[in-house]
Amino acid sequence: MRVLLVGAGGREHALAWKLAQSPRLTALLAAPGNPGIARHARCLQVETEDLDGLVQTVERERVDLTVIGPEGPLVAGLADRLTDKGHAVFGPVAAAAALEGSKVFAKALMARHGIPTARFEPFDDAARARRFCRALGAPLVVKADGLAAGKGAIVCATLDEADDAIARCLERREFGDSGARVIVEEFLQGQEISFFALVNGVSAAPLAAAEDHKAVFDGDRGPNTGGMGAFSPVPALGTALQGRIMTTIVEPTVAALTAQGAPYRGVLFVQLMLTADGPRVVEFNCRFGDPECQVILALSSGDLLPLLSAAARGEPLPAPAGPRPGAAVCVNIASGGYPGRYATGHEITGVDAAEAVPGVRVFHAGTAVCDGRLVTAGGRVLGVTAVGADVARAIEAAYDAVGKIHFEGMHCRTDIGRRPGR
Repeated sequence: MRVLLVGAGGREHALAWKLAQSPRLTALLAAPGNPGIARHARCLQVETEDLDGLVQTVERERVDLTVIGPEGPLVAGLADRLTDKGHAVFGPVAAAAALEGSKVFAKALMARHGIPTARFEPFDDAARARRFCRALGAPLVVKADGLAAGKGAIVCATLDEADDAIARCLERREFGDSGARVIVEEFLQGQEISFFALVNGVSAAPLAAAEDHKAVFDGDRGPNTGGMGAFSPVPALGTALQGRIMTTIVEPTVAALTAQGAPYRGVLFVQLMLTADGPRVVEFNCRFGDPECQVILALSSGDLLPLLSAAARGEPLPAPAGPRPGAAVCVNIASGGYPGRYATGHEITGVDAAEAVPGVRVFHAGTAVCDGRLVTAGGRVLGVTAVGADVARAIEAAYDAVGKIHFEGMHCRTDIGRRPGR
C-alpha cells in the first residue's frame, strides 16, 4: 500500500515510524515531513496548507491511503477534496472536523444529544460574556471558538482573569478570527484524560488513552501550550469506565454526525474530565493528539496500517492489538520563550546519544537541517519518548535522554508523568 502522510510535527514523526513497520506498506511519502520523518519516508516539498498541491500529489504518486495528521487541513476540507475524487482518506471531512474547528459547533451538538459536558454559553459580545462570567462564578474557562494551536483555552481563577481572557479574544483579537466568538464554561473538577477511538463512519472502537501536560511550567503553571509531555497508560481507565465513555460519549457523537450527513472517519480524540458525576467532555479533537500520539504508538504492539485503512474506507474495524506491557512517557523539549515568541535556527546536539538510552526514541517536531546541521525550527522541538516497565522507569529513561540533548534556550518541564497521588 502506498501511503501519504500529511504533516510535519512530532505526531507525524510517530505515525511515520509506526507505519514504516507495517508489512503491508510498499511506499511511505510525507508532505512536507521533517528531518526525523525523512528516516522513514520520502519527504515532498508540499505544505499542509496547499490543498491543491496535496490533491495533485495523491494523484501523481498513485497514493492508496492519505493519512492527515494535523487539524488545519482537515478543517479546511482536504478530506472532502480527496474523497470527492474517490481517494481513501484517514481523517474526517470538514463538516465532521468542525467538532474541533468550532467549540460552538461541538457544544451545540453535545447539548442537542445529551452528551455530558460542562455548563456553557457562546458569546461574540464582550459585555454579555462578562455578565455570564459573574452569573457562573470563578473559577471558569474561556475558550476561543476556532483553532488556536492548543492555546485557546484559558483557565481563569478569578473574574478579573476572566475579564482579561475575554478581552484577549473578543477585543484585542490575540487569536484572530479564531477568537471572534468564545465559549464561557464552568470549570470542571477531576482527572483529565485523553481518550482515542477509531471511527469508520458508522461504528467506533476504543484505541487507547493517555494523560498530557498542557501548561508550560512545572506544577501545571503558566500558559497553556500545544502540550509539554504525556504518559500512558491511564490507571483510572478500567473496562467499565471505557465502556461508559463509549456508550455515553463516543457512540452518540458518531451517530449524531452521521444523522446530519457528516459521517466521521478517522480517529476521534475526546479530552475528558473524570468528575464525581462521571466522564464529561472538555473538548473534541479530530486527529491524534500531540504528544499523546507518541506515547500511544510507543506502546502499540500491532500493525497500525490496516486499522487506519479500514476506518478510511468505511470497512469493519479490526480489533486493535493490546498495548505492550509497561508504560511510556514523552517529554517535549521546547524553544526558550514558547508558547510566546521564540528564536529558531539554534544547532541541536545529542539526539543520537539520547536515542542510545535503552527504550528511548526521539521524535522530531520543530526541526530542520541547515548547512548539514540539525537546528530548531519551531516552538516544540523534540519529543523524547521512553518505554519502561512502569511509569517511574519510563520517566527515568526519558529524563536521562533529555539530559544528553542541547541547544540554546532549550526548555522542558521536569515533572512529566508525575501527577498527585502517583
